[in-house]
Amino acid sequence: MNLPYFIARKYFLSGKKKNFINIISMISMIVVAFGTMSLIIALSVFNGLEGLLRSLYGNFDPAIIVTPSEGKSFQLSEDLKSKIESTAGVLSLTEIIEDNVLVKYKEAQRVVRLKGVSHSFEDNSGIKDAVVSGEFSLVRDSIPYALIGRGIQYDLSLNLKNEFYTLQVYYPKNIAPGVINPEQLYNLQNILPGGIFAIEKYYDENFIFVPLAFANKLFKYGDKRTSIEVEISSGGSIAETKTNLQSALGSGFVVRSGEELHSDLYKTLNIEKLFVYVTFASIIAIASVNIFFSLSMLAIEKKKDIAVLIANGASSNLIQRIFLFEGGIIALSGASLGMVLGLAISLLQQEFGFISMGMDSAVVPSYPVKVELPDVIATALITIIVTILASIQPAKKASRSFSTQTLQ
Repeated sequence: MNLPYFIARKYFLSGKKKNFINIISMISMIVVAFGTMSLIIALSVFNGLEGLLRSLYGNFDPAIIVTPSEGKSFQLSEDLKSKIESTAGVLSLTEIIEDNVLVKYKEAQRVVRLKGVSHSFEDNSGIKDAVVSGEFSLVRDSIPYALIGRGIQYDLSLNLKNEFYTLQVYYPKNIAPGVINPEQLYNLQNILPGGIFAIEKYYDENFIFVPLAFANKLFKYGDKRTSIEVEISSGGSIAETKTNLQSALGSGFVVRSGEELHSDLYKTLNIEKLFVYVTFASIIAIASVNIFFSLSMLAIEKKKDIAVLIANGASSNLIQRIFLFEGGIIALSGASLGMVLGLAISLLQQEFGFISMGMDSAVVPSYPVKVELPDVIATALITIIVTILASIQPAKKASRSFSTQTLQ
């Protein structure tokens, strides 16, 4: 007849020679807690970085972009424009003419990406929230203005308050043989700088926005456009609208969501997150080796107590459950402590940002952190599963190896 479980465990754990084993168990618990805490924090940081990138790119990229499948431009007819606007889920569209140009301001010059946009850009773009100086509007009193990245402003030493100097924009012509006059080699247009935006280093150092009419006059594109940026209606689905557009436009066009423009970056970030998860899971697995040895030594020290329990009717399953319970205590204690510390640090950083980036030019002042429930669950599961698995073998060995013969 089996003894009650709690009585068996109390008797089993009694004794004076367990200090060393308790120390090992405590160390195991601390290592598990450290691994769990580190994993929670690391995954939260990756979530924060991904969220930051999505918010930054979301200010610049449209919900959906339509580009030609061949070449860099296409003819935008009224029929094509009407077909896009009448597609289910489409709220509005912005016509785009985009190409590389040479810009010059006073004595400074550099090559940039000039992006001409139609008037709907000002209503739909998130860049208006990223303007740090000047105004967002590209046309004021029928005068065109340029919206310039902060990196370009630094390189050219632009001064928005000085209206005596314009931004000179050069674009090469299709040169015919025998042309000698240098002025026939390029188109030149002047435009006043009207605003400065700051989103992300790549965009800040490469992009200038101008009105579509200005870009068309410079590039001589006529009815051609390089892309169409589409905004979807409120509550609409990007995936469904993208599918509808691709079906309506056919194989002559490529329809992509704004997120797909950076799919490689997001995939890389997720792969790095996976490797971090595996790395810290390995640390927890190493900690579980300590649990394995502490339980094995506990079984050796308590061989007479095990024999007494067996002599009083305890079954092998009871002995095994005692060891598993002991391993579970270490695992759950460490996991719980690490979970509480990890969540506390992550939530405090998420709320107050007490750990700064340490750079004045950083996009955000502190490390971005975002706690997500799936990561918490995945961390708890890997911690508990790994540490419990480490307890199974010592528990089985203890239940099989000792009998009443140990009393002799």
